[in-house]
Amino acid sequence: MAITDFGAVGDGATKNTEAFAKTIKSCANAGGGHVVVPAGRYLTGPIHLASNINLHVEEGAVILFSTDPADYPLAYTRYEGVELWNYSPLIYARGAQNVAVTGAGLLDGQASNDHWWPWCGAERFGWEEGIGSQSADRRALFHMAEEGVPVEDRVFGRGHYLRPSFIEFYDCDNALVEGVRVHNSPCWNIHPVMSRNVIVRNVSVLGHGPNNDGCNPESVDGMLIEGCTFDTGDDCIAIKSGRNADGRRIATPAKNILIRNCTMKAGHGGVVIGSEISGGVHHVFAENCYMSSPDLWYALRFKNNAMRGGVVEDIHFRDIEVGQVGRAAITCDFNYEEGGNGPYIPVLRNLTIERLRVEKAGRVLDVQGLPGAPVHNITLRDCSFNGVHEESIISHTERLSIQNVRVNGQSVSKM
Repeated sequence: MAITDFGAVGDGATKNTEAFAKTIKSCANAGGGHVVVPAGRYLTGPIHLASNINLHVEEGAVILFSTDPADYPLAYTRYEGVELWNYSPLIYARGAQNVAVTGAGLLDGQASNDHWWPWCGAERFGWEEGIGSQSADRRALFHMAEEGVPVEDRVFGRGHYLRPSFIEFYDCDNALVEGVRVHNSPCWNIHPVMSRNVIVRNVSVLGHGPNNDGCNPESVDGMLIEGCTFDTGDDCIAIKSGRNADGRRIATPAKNILIRNCTMKAGHGGVVIGSEISGGVHHVFAENCYMSSPDLWYALRFKNNAMRGGVVEDIHFRDIEVGQVGRAAITCDFNYEEGGNGPYIPVLRNLTIERLRVEKAGRVLDVQGLPGAPVHNITLRDCSFNGVHEESIISHTERLSIQNVRVNGQSVSKM
């Protein structure tokens, strides 16, 4: 079913929210199928998918999402690892099965220094005196979570300043995002939460705004990310499982995730785990990826602290090529944000990195556990690091194994 059969107009000015909703409802009532977006420029508010619906965005089609917060009703979601009711994600499904966003078209969130991004509170993203910012709302939400306020009472949305994510599947089974280009998100780009069997394939994500993470699998079980390109204003891929008390309450780890054949450009990290990982992360595999940019801080990044806690284990990387990173090739940081100021012990163990080849990095390792909470069992095997000009930083780390590793052309047995 084409959205134009239900009144959609692709002139870039007519708001087509109702046409999208009618097409999806009709298609769902017929048992499911393709909701087709033909060539044209379609302005709309949020798009809510139902079970057995594939939103198919054809080549030449552009979906332009409204920049008016009033167009976004409340939805059950997560913001930085904490559950709440907030502005609906731009494309959203909850409790659905067999949902997809496919095609060769463009999804444009239209976020910029004029819309959405200023809410982060940073002048470089357009904030100035008189514009609302997320700071007070963010503090209030985190306080609610720590105090055990029921989620139904954590109501934000209109009149508040917590930016929505772009594509979010919440508690869904069998979800797919394939082929589309995703540009200029208000916040996180692709955000599956508490979902099972998720595929993100051959997707291009571009956006250098605040918190513009490329893909954030959060408390997912079974996910494939392959053939994607990420050029972002934050982490390219960041795996998460809930923040602090909320993550421990929900207690659902992110697990069984495979990342392969992806390209990472600008961002804070290429493949990242953390920092909202209080529910734990395990069995993550990444292979055959390429990362390079002077604006990429780290290739492989782990971030945690004693307020998050959580167990991260059985993480494996192989055949990763890195052109350049601005800081360290690998960082494991338990001093992130609150650092050791908390009662929960962060755990990182059983990390294997094979055939990581780096042409240029400030340092090889920046691995910092905490007193009483060391990083355990890191193995570097058959790796090479060139263009290194600073010593590695290693503290509170146990059983670091260096096997057939070369730094600036010289064989090393320790860091």
